[in-house]
Amino acid sequence: MSESYSLYGFEPNQAAPIVFCNLFGVSMAWHAYQNFQYKSWKITGSLPWGGLLFLAGFATREVSVNHIHDLNIFIATTVLLFLAPPVYSLTNYIVLGRALYYVPYLSPIHPGRVTSTFVFLDIIVGILTGNGAAQVSNFDNSETQKRIGRGLIRASILLQVVCFLAFVALQATFHRRCLRANVLNKNLRMIIPLLYASSALILIRNIYRVVEVFQDYAGYLQSHEAFFYVFDGALMLINSVMLNLYHPMKYLPGSNKTYLSKDGITEVEGPGWVDKRPFLATVFDPFDLVGLIMGRDKTTKFWETEQAQVGDLQLEASARAPPRDISGVSGRN
Repeated sequence: MSESYSLYGFEPNQAAPIVFCNLFGVSMAWHAYQNFQYKSWKITGSLPWGGLLFLAGFATREVSVNHIHDLNIFIATTVLLFLAPPVYSLTNYIVLGRALYYVPYLSPIHPGRVTSTFVFLDIIVGILTGNGAAQVSNFDNSETQKRIGRGLIRASILLQVVCFLAFVALQATFHRRCLRANVLNKNLRMIIPLLYASSALILIRNIYRVVEVFQDYAGYLQSHEAFFYVFDGALMLINSVMLNLYHPMKYLPGSNKTYLSKDGITEVEGPGWVDKRPFLATVFDPFDLVGLIMGRDKTTKFWETEQAQVGDLQLEASARAPPRDISGVSGRN
């Protein structure tokens, strides 16, 4: 093997991986601190995990660009940098689920099913991506094995795009319902645009990867490293830092039992929305169409009884209020 040969097919930049490794490290540490601050590991615990994958990916890339003939390191950095972005998608799924718990009467899908359904699909994406990236990046594999690997990566990227488009459609439906119901309080006015912005960044990255993986190894995008740093590294870094600056749990309650009353102002502590169906039923019928047809969903609308309780509390508060002084007003004969 000649000294000038590179597994990358070009002369890789040696400074960029160090820069991105440090920047993702800072964002990761910040996310970990924020999870302790907001006690939100169950909701946003995937954010430091995504940062850690990027940190490890760029750290191994820095080692790889200084050892351009080392196949094992090349495979490691390729797999890590393919696996990291879907973790940010996972965060968006969980955050939207919590937003739907916050306004359950406008949710087009059971809030818990947003997480379980999309995470299930995300796991499939991760399996396809990891196996495909490992096969393609291993130059010792036969051409048939590499072709299978490219097919796995293409399938995983396309599945990511389809899932994410469905996810964005779900966001838009929820947003439209909130507008019509006039319940967009300051929290929702922050969290919905935040999810749109994050989703747009991830979708652009996924589209870039779709175009890239459908090109040959010597394709224009794959043979020009700048595209990777702009459309993958930079976009995901912007997304990570944006979620640092506007952390989702600044705008959402910690408990999924806290929801917004239909007046768009009052926050109510309810029993929560529990789906008692078997797990497989929730995966294959996330919208509970069977329950809709059979009328089972009506029994889960706890907010209707809670709304009556809110009205009673408001009347009770009005009754306790001191009477208004009307002594200066007198009748006229």
